[in-house]
Amino acid sequence: MRPYSPLATLLIAASLREHGHDVAFFDATLSPGVHEFDAMLRKTRPTVVGILEDNFNYLTKMCTVRTREATLSMVAAARAFGCKVAVNGSDSSDHPQLYLDAGAEAVLPGEADVSFLGLAHAWRASVDVDLRDVPGLIIASRDGGVVRTGPARSIGDLNALPLPAWDLVDVDAYRQAWTSAHGRFSWNMISSRGCPFGCNWCAKPIFGRRYSQRSPECVADEMVQLRASVRPDHIWFADDIFGLTARWMTQFASAVAARNVRTPFMIQCRADLLGPEVVAALADAGAEEVWLGVESGSQRIVDAMEKDMRIDDVRRATRALRAHGIRACWFLQLGYPSEAWEDVLQTRDLVREERPDDIGVSVAYPLPGTGFHRMVKAQLGLHRNWQDTDDLAMLFHGTYTTAFYRELRDALHEEARAPVANDDRWNALARDEWRHRSAEPLVAANA
Repeated sequence: MRPYSPLATLLIAASLREHGHDVAFFDATLSPGVHEFDAMLRKTRPTVVGILEDNFNYLTKMCTVRTREATLSMVAAARAFGCKVAVNGSDSSDHPQLYLDAGAEAVLPGEADVSFLGLAHAWRASVDVDLRDVPGLIIASRDGGVVRTGPARSIGDLNALPLPAWDLVDVDAYRQAWTSAHGRFSWNMISSRGCPFGCNWCAKPIFGRRYSQRSPECVADEMVQLRASVRPDHIWFADDIFGLTARWMTQFASAVAARNVRTPFMIQCRADLLGPEVVAALADAGAEEVWLGVESGSQRIVDAMEKDMRIDDVRRATRALRAHGIRACWFLQLGYPSEAWEDVLQTRDLVREERPDDIGVSVAYPLPGTGFHRMVKAQLGLHRNWQDTDDLAMLFHGTYTTAFYRELRDALHEEARAPVANDDRWNALARDEWRHRSAEPLVAANA
């Protein structure tokens, strides 16, 4: 129960209203099922339905079977009601034909802020508009395939965007969910878009390598408004890379102090960006927890991922964060091609030696459009998506079986939590690891 509002959708809703559109909002986050969406259709009787993923939540980049099935059901329901339907998200961008066949008039790849607003304008003028004249869409072609219209312009000044339409959300429902489970209420914000780095397993399906930031003052001003209207106890900045530079971070800390809106917050960042000045500024601004994309304790595997980071960076950043009273947490990734038992043990040893405050463990997930996906594409069978986000199923022929990777995940979590190392468990895993090797391990290490 860590639900966050669909921030990307709320930003688009705010832009639509700013341009004179009447907007009703269906929030699937806490909804028990698609039947509530059907009820919303009957209540609001919309002309246009946009089904938009929260592109700021990294979990949406990993399409699961449950997400796809729910989306397709909503597309069908809206079309049956006579609505014009557009869909935006990673899976629809990767498989537009699937969503067009289900009844969507258009798929919106990438940022939907501009393209959906343009489509809404076009449909307001005429529901029979020729969509080939609307930029930023994937639509059905006359021969039964798909065709892309011209490119939509990119968002210019992020500071000029309206604040998210928080009033459309049942804030009290989110507050109840959070406080019942965790004793405090967390909310999400965004200070930038994109990531300038090139890890070969990361799709960046929405913003690509482009990186743009709001000004530190603009972000702090939003914190003022958020405190007045939503009143969170904690903030998750959902940026792929928060801050990026020491200059931005020090200005942000100053802006927060000047407005007296220091609020505990959590971010995602890279270890090699967390120099002493940045960590000090994070602490001043209110950072409580920083999640680092560590991935592996093996430099060989990190290099194969083209992450351009050193394991020593992880050690330095973790120690610096802890010295400033900030929780240092790690994302770890098992099963990347060519990972061997020795690499797994190096990951375990890094956890033992640096003692991160928390870890999140996954297995390598081939996202369409990535170099990693191209590397393993020939091995992918019919099962190409997880059922849900904690499935942890191997979708290609890695070194070990899914069952063994789940055991390794549990062992790493125990290692992070326990005050002393559990050598007996790891010795047992070492004795059995050969039994769990995949029948067709992939040896290649680079895309």
